[in-house]
Amino acid sequence: MNYQPKYNAAFLFIFTFIFSGFCMAQSNWSVKGTVTDGISGSALHRSTITALKAKDSTLVKFTRASENGNFNMSGNQSEKIFFLITYHDYADHVLSFSPDQTKNDIDFGAIKLFRKEKLLEEVILKGKTAAVRIKKDTTEFNASSYIIKPNAKVEDLLKQLPGIQVDQEGKITAQGKRVNKVLVDGEEFFGDDPTLVTKNIRGDMVSKVQLYDKKSDQAAFTGIDDGVKEKTINIKLKEDAKNGYFGQADVGGGTRNFYNIKGMINYFKRKQKLSAYGIFGNTGKISLGWEDNQKYGSADDIQFDEAGRGSMTTDDENGLDAQSGQYNGEGIPIVKSGGIHYDTKWNNNKEAVNVNYKNGSISVDGSKNTLNQNNLLAGIISSNSDQSFSNSTSRQKLDISYQIKPDSTSSVKVSVAGNHKRISNEQFFSGKSFSQERLLNTSLRTITNKGYDQSLNANVFLTKKLKKAGRTLSANLKQNLGDSKTDGYLRTHNEFLGINGSPDNVQVIDQFKTNSIKSSEFIGNLAYTEPLTGSLSLVLSYAYGINKNRADRKTFNLSADGNYTIPDEKYSNNYTLTQRMNVGGAIFNLKKDKATINFGTKIISMDLDQSDWVQQSSFKRNFTNWNPQANLSYEVGPQKQLEVGYSGNTIRPTFDQLQPVRVNNDPLNIITGNPLLKPSFNQEIKASYNAYRTLNEQSIYLGANFGITSSPVINSIEIDDVGKSIYRWVNLEDNKTHSYSLRASYQQKLKFIGMTGGLYFNSSGNTYYSYVNNVLNKMQSNTYLGNFMLSSYDHTSYQGSISFGPTYTTNESSLQKEANNNGWGLNGNTNIVVQLPGKIELSSDARYEYKAKTASFNTSFSMLILNAQISRKFLKSESLKLSLSANDLLNQNTGFTRNINGNMLSQTSFTTIKRYFMLSLIWDFNKMGGDQNL
Repeated sequence: MNYQPKYNAAFLFIFTFIFSGFCMAQSNWSVKGTVTDGISGSALHRSTITALKAKDSTLVKFTRASENGNFNMSGNQSEKIFFLITYHDYADHVLSFSPDQTKNDIDFGAIKLFRKEKLLEEVILKGKTAAVRIKKDTTEFNASSYIIKPNAKVEDLLKQLPGIQVDQEGKITAQGKRVNKVLVDGEEFFGDDPTLVTKNIRGDMVSKVQLYDKKSDQAAFTGIDDGVKEKTINIKLKEDAKNGYFGQADVGGGTRNFYNIKGMINYFKRKQKLSAYGIFGNTGKISLGWEDNQKYGSADDIQFDEAGRGSMTTDDENGLDAQSGQYNGEGIPIVKSGGIHYDTKWNNNKEAVNVNYKNGSISVDGSKNTLNQNNLLAGIISSNSDQSFSNSTSRQKLDISYQIKPDSTSSVKVSVAGNHKRISNEQFFSGKSFSQERLLNTSLRTITNKGYDQSLNANVFLTKKLKKAGRTLSANLKQNLGDSKTDGYLRTHNEFLGINGSPDNVQVIDQFKTNSIKSSEFIGNLAYTEPLTGSLSLVLSYAYGINKNRADRKTFNLSADGNYTIPDEKYSNNYTLTQRMNVGGAIFNLKKDKATINFGTKIISMDLDQSDWVQQSSFKRNFTNWNPQANLSYEVGPQKQLEVGYSGNTIRPTFDQLQPVRVNNDPLNIITGNPLLKPSFNQEIKASYNAYRTLNEQSIYLGANFGITSSPVINSIEIDDVGKSIYRWVNLEDNKTHSYSLRASYQQKLKFIGMTGGLYFNSSGNTYYSYVNNVLNKMQSNTYLGNFMLSSYDHTSYQGSISFGPTYTTNESSLQKEANNNGWGLNGNTNIVVQLPGKIELSSDARYEYKAKTASFNTSFSMLILNAQISRKFLKSESLKLSLSANDLLNQNTGFTRNINGNMLSQTSFTTIKRYFMLSLIWDFNKMGGDQNL
């Protein structure tokens, strides 16, 4: 009996030791957090939070989040705990927690849950990198998600990207807008010809393709939209593609003396790019982007707008600069062109330089026939004219930009561009005009001229970030100089017939004309950005500009001694226009959650000083205008973007519209300026929606623009009873002109047939006015286009696409509603490439166009252009290709257009390139990142 107390004491001691140890091991803990949507950040109220033991998943406790997503949970367990957060239609989220004696109060913060669909996309994207990513106004395509055949170019890659179309000539349309600029790693690459990138850089060198609206340097720096945008594609190269060289040589000769020779070589070494190209040919398939409107243009009339942005208009009134240097499909061209590009960065990317030089020439010979319908209140005047022409242009241009970033807060960018162009044109016209089957007049006209056009443009852009975050200062200084001189001969013989058909009057003109136009423009713009709150900032800006233009036009009649020494004051002028402006602006920028809003206005004070030195008269005027703007950008959801904008812009009359000189290049259609014109005001509303879904490769784009112009500048036409017209510019006070455009596209992978399908719709139109013999004429023009597309791509065996759809066009005049130009049309395109054994490739493409007859033009038009090619690849790398191609097999390529211009409906047919056969040898060579293909 003596052992019992000893046993009880020992048991009690052991039990007390274990219990006290257990109590000491317990840890009191508490956790809290907020459950939110991983995309929108909104609270997920009533979500469930469950605490489980890590070792056996047994329940510890659970709770639910409050209305604002918050939760708080506490306990005294010592082992590791899992917290399971769940919500309907969202993927489960798991957090772990190990209590200790030092830190047992944990704040998980925002716990982001994602919808199961979104996570499923992420899982798929790990196996195949995200094909498309939309971030604000940039759509980014991952090139590795698209398979292209060996030695394919960027153009072949672009054709696979949703929302982007590339036509037969290589012209790019993206989200309903024309793409005029293609960059390489964000840098200019030969400046103004996108095809020099798309047709020469290999597609397998590309990492990403970015599509966005390129903003001005100032807007890109401040992050606040100033309304200057240009649809742009940026080609981002792979890192291993930035070391080595690549290029292509293409030599081809064909029937009917057609030939095509081109070559390009590119040398990339880390941050340096050196490229050179040469082009010679007469096939018309070589793109020459002569016009870079961001930097160059005719020096005839350089204008600046109220925001301090430069714009340029081309003076072609005297027909002394009829050839711009571009080939638009009319006639047979001969092209010779070459260029060099170099860009590099150094000093830890603090300094960069970009240089482009191009030199080339183009000559075009051809002919065309034009039918015109001029609507009058009392009837219609119809005309039929034939024209033959021989035009040539040669041009050199050089642009250099240098950028330095002395520190992380400042940068300086200096750009200089020079352009020199020479032209030589010969044109011959013959025509007849009728009124109700009665012959009114006959005309013979010859124009010959030659001259030059040169410009020098300099730009300095300085930026500085100040101490306070978001506070910036920037300055932009521009100086543009232009000089254009042309001279030539105008010889005409016009007969005006009476009711009995005999000539009542004969007009003979034999004149020598000289034209000298000089322009000088300076613009200085200062912008200051101030953050008002964490989400609201303000841009204050001031701009000063002065623009001087002088046109000295002289006309001399033939004297008895055979020389052109008799001045013709009626068609001569010495006119100057000086424009000065002061612009003050305030633009607010609000960034809140998924929305960015810009709104504000600019106030413009403008002085115009006009002088007519022939008539010894001068005229001064002052204007005060305002330019309001508002833009909203909203991220609707993952890969979904909505943009809405409004802008108001004052439009000043151009230099050519203001100067009072009469132009008799066509004696039957004489144009005269009006120095009393005043500015008009344009308002525009635009909206767009862009969305992409990765799972089904679905893309949607919707866009709309609507514009209205108050007090527009229109034509006032006086037409006499023999068909002679005098055009004069006037302001329309009682009515407004309107314009609109609607664009929609839908594209999706059709898995049940293994192809990609797309639907496209485009509608555009405008309403404008003219006075015809003092009667107001209302012109309405609309175009409706629908298109269905199917495409399939297998880089090992075939690729093909087909698109077709109807068009309907309306051109109506209130003076003659029954004699309209309303009619249906049909357009179709198809191409197919098939890979055969033995490295043989067959390809064919076709284009069909149909236009029905209309009330104005009683003939219909149809054309089917069929091209074909067979080629054989050589070498292990398949880099050498011999091909035999046939252009326009059916010999149906006929130039044909219908359009409306002012009061006149026109139908034109012209000569162009038809059937020929060509044998070509193409060599793609490269040595990139150690992988040699030679």
